[in-house]
Amino acid sequence: MKHFLLILFFLPVIAFAKEAEPLAENPEVEARMMALANELRCLVCQNQTLADSHSDLAGDLRREMRGMAEKGMSDKEIVAFMVSRYGDFVLYRPPLNAKTLALWFGPFVLLIGVGLMLVRYLKTRRQRLAAQGQLSEDDHKKAEALLQNNGEQV
Repeated sequence: MKHFLLILFFLPVIAFAKEAEPLAENPEVEARMMALANELRCLVCQNQTLADSHSDLAGDLRREMRGMAEKGMSDKEIVAFMVSRYGDFVLYRPPLNAKTLALWFGPFVLLIGVGLMLVRYLKTRRQRLAAQGQLSEDDHKKAEALLQNNGEQV
């Protein structure tokens, strides 16, 4: 009974277990592939590298990169292939060009824009509060009269 409960407890874990990915027979190829996979973004995961991702697509891309490395392609050729297939999005450090200008400078432009809007709002608010605080000519005269009579009604 104890063994049955133990098997029943681990059955969900066994059901979701995957087969281990085949590694390259050459450890240098595997090291190169993992170094490249650390520089490339997983296309379906949020903010994970191809090396860190457990998605099926990332596994397929690592396997493809491993195959290209085993064929003798250089790192630049492998990265160029990935960029030609998936665009600059696949790079964790995309190059500065016309397509990536918003990516590189967008946050700064947004920050400056929000700062300018905040300064304008505060300036307008200050002017509005100052206008509300000013007394009319009649109110001014009444206030002076109250002060001269020590707060007694005129």
